[in-house]
Amino acid sequence: MTTPAPATSIEPRPYDHPDVQQLVEGLQELYVEIYGGRDDSPIDRSEFELPRGTFAVAYEAGEPVALGAWRLLPDGRAELKRMYVRPDRRGHGLSRLVLHWLERSAAHAGVTEMVIETNVAHDTAIRLYESAGYRPIAAYGHYADDEGTVSLGRTLDGTPTHGAGLAEAAGPSDGARPTD
Repeated sequence: MTTPAPATSIEPRPYDHPDVQQLVEGLQELYVEIYGGRDDSPIDRSEFELPRGTFAVAYEAGEPVALGAWRLLPDGRAELKRMYVRPDRRGHGLSRLVLHWLERSAAHAGVTEMVIETNVAHDTAIRLYESAGYRPIAAYGHYADDEGTVSLGRTLDGTPTHGAGLAEAAGPSDGARPTD
């Protein structure tokens, strides 16, 4: 017998919220495993306050399980930051739900393009972004000159992220339910 997935909600949170900090620490531990060190790109919490950006935490049965954020860049694009899913919850579509929620939030704030800076070592993340319509763009940002940096972007034209399921109907503060 299959156990149903716990109900998932996605909530905006400030950078200093304990659930954000818990998940950011998990992400930093992942960076140590992958890259041998923590991510040193600067984070200014005010960049993640609406309407300039936000953090979003996905919850299952009240437990924080996934994280993502966007911030407005000086050129008007939104940059995805700190996408992370706890190891025990990977493979359940949470990254896609968080990604779509963040895209909707940015579009609601008037942003028309979302970008992400990642690394070739994050092949799973690259596949997620490509499957969601992200394509290679010119290098930008903190790691623009680093070997292995991959810069991707997507126009936020109202086209739902492939496979977003019920999250399509959820606004930035409405939460979402996974479909896979």
